[in-house]
Amino acid sequence: MDLAQNMLSCSALCFLVLLPALCVAQDTYTPSRATYYGSPDCLGTPSGACGYGEFGRTVNGGDVAAVSYGLYKNGTGCGACYQVRCTIPEKCTEDGVKVVVTDHGEGDHTDFILSARSYSKLAQPNMAKELIAYGVVNIEYKRIPCQYPGYNLMFKVHENSRYPEYLAVVMIYQAGQNDITAVEFWQEDCKQWRGMRHAYGAVWDVSNPPRDTITLRIQVCGYAGTQWMVASNAIPNYWKAGVAYDSALQLA
Repeated sequence: MDLAQNMLSCSALCFLVLLPALCVAQDTYTPSRATYYGSPDCLGTPSGACGYGEFGRTVNGGDVAAVSYGLYKNGTGCGACYQVRCTIPEKCTEDGVKVVVTDHGEGDHTDFILSARSYSKLAQPNMAKELIAYGVVNIEYKRIPCQYPGYNLMFKVHENSRYPEYLAVVMIYQAGQNDITAVEFWQEDCKQWRGMRHAYGAVWDVSNPPRDTITLRIQVCGYAGTQWMVASNAIPNYWKAGVAYDSALQLA
């Protein structure tokens, strides 16, 4: 075996060894910094980089966050849940707040830009105004399971979709501690799976999708490593932009 082959084998082995580690959820808190952004109602923004639209404004009661590139993971970090707590004992609660990632953004060496609502929840009673006055606070955070009682994972047809020639979907109610790292659809006439393009954030798209009912499968990276999950007949043949369809899948 020549040097090039040795290097290739070593690289492949390293990748196989490291891949499960990338999927393992976080058990301990990591120190960082957080700030907040303003909005008329103190909730999230419908124009976040994850592509959630109105869902990104109100999910989790508006306790949402924009995160740094390292946590955004080029969009596969969208939908992740984190426990965030500030570290000023006389002003901060012990538990802090649980937030859902709906956007990408970085401030003054921060990993989190919280909605005003969630930033206020870092504070002890009657301390929110003082914490807001800081602008930026030291925090610690860890990833936690997302919980959406009564909801399966849903495929929302993005508003920019154009029936029947262009289909974009965004995954919502993504429970557990999982990243969706690939999406494919079943091409019945070819009898094969075809990949959808990761457009941005949590949005996956394809031009000229099948005209029949669409079966999707998603690659999920979590505690159990990487696995494929199939959502049969996930999207009807006469799909509509803006409508969310139940996948019958639970990722938790």
